[in-house]
Order: sequence, then structure tokens, then C-alpha cells
Amino acid sequence: MKERLFLKTTIMIAVGIIALVIIVFGVTGTPDDPSAPEVIVKEYEGMKLDDLDAFRENSIKGVQYVNVDEYSLKIGGLVEAPYFMTYPQLQELHHIQKLVTLHCVEGWTAKMLWEGISLVDLIEKASPLGQVTNVIFKSTDGYTTSLTLEYVRERNIIIADRLNGIELPPAQGFPFIVVAEDKWGYKWARWVEEIELSDDDKYRGYWEEYGYSKDGSLDKPMFDR
Repeated sequence: MKERLFLKTTIMIAVGIIALVIIVFGVTGTPDDPSAPEVIVKEYEGMKLDDLDAFRENSIKGVQYVNVDEYSLKIGGLVEAPYFMTYPQLQELHHIQKLVTLHCVEGWTAKMLWEGISLVDLIEKASPLGQVTNVIFKSTDGYTTSLTLEYVRERNIIIADRLNGIELPPAQGFPFIVVAEDKWGYKWARWVEEIELSDDDKYRGYWEEYGYSKDGSLDKPMFDR
């Protein structure tokens, strides 16, 4: 009787510890193994990371829930070799990590550890033509914005599919978000499904059409005059 009571108590304690870990750290599956746990990273190199809820929802049509089985990323425009890649294919590419803070024009910030694919690698694979100066991002909800090719190359900008150690959640842009370092949040396109290489230096995305700066740099005026 005592052995049975001891075993029951031990099992209850173990279950309680697992539940506590899930509550405190959060658990989700990986694309390769949905049952494998992913722990949300709270600190990186001694710096505290913001929680996921620091990234507030302010999209133009609400959170998009992309069916990964039907998803493909298109890279085209002024290129010699336009192509598509599925989500599993993109997961096979080299990933890099960056600690970057998102600054929203609404006044909030979100310091997070982003992991994703170099845009330079994706662009070079398509063999862009010499006149390309602009990189246009198109999202599943119709949102658009752009970054100069020079900036993308100089800063080795990534499109992230993970943050704080876990798969990018839908609210933060799954399957991909543009991590536009030192740019205002409206340059961080979420739910990216197409990357177009262009020579249109006057192109204006969704919020830029409302007067927000085409450049979008944090150290420059927020609005074009």
C-alpha cells in the first residue's frame, strides 16, 4: 500500500512539474516533429527578451493563418531566374540569428531573438538584373512595403521564421516576417508570400501611400514632406 501511494505521489509531482514548465516557458511543436517541445527563450547573451505579447496586433486585416501545405514563396520581378520555394524547402536553407528590436510608430517596442534566411541568398538565387534597386514585399493580406536593395545587402536583412527560440506564431507573421533592422515597424512585412525585385524607386507600399516615409529609418522623419 505504501509503495503504491509513493508511486502515485511521484507521478503527480512529475505531472505538476511538466505542467509548470509549459505554463512558464510555453511549448509548441516543430515542423519536423509536431510532438517535440520548443521552449521560449527568455534571455539571450545576458539580455532579457520581451514576451510575445509585446508584439501587438495592428495588421490591416487581422492575423493571417497560412496553410503551410499550400504555401510557397515567390521570388521574381526583374530577374533572370524567377522561382518558387515551399515551406519545407525553405527550412532546409541556412538560417542566421539576430537580436533586433522592433519599433512601432504607435510607441511600443519588442526586443526579440529572430532567426531566419538571408534575403541576399534568396535574391542572388534568382539572378537579379543590373537595374534592380528596390525589393518589394507582398503579404497574404494584401499588405505591401519595400526596402532598397542596397540596404538589404549592407545589413544582410533576413526574413524570419522563428523568434525567441520557437516557430514564428501566426500573430507575428508565420510563415515569414521581414526583420527590417533600424526601420519602423511598418517596414516589417508579415505573412510574406512574394518578393519582387524592381527598379521602381518611387514605389510606395500600403502605409507609405498614407504619407509615411518611404525610407522608414528610425533616425529620419517618420513622414515624407
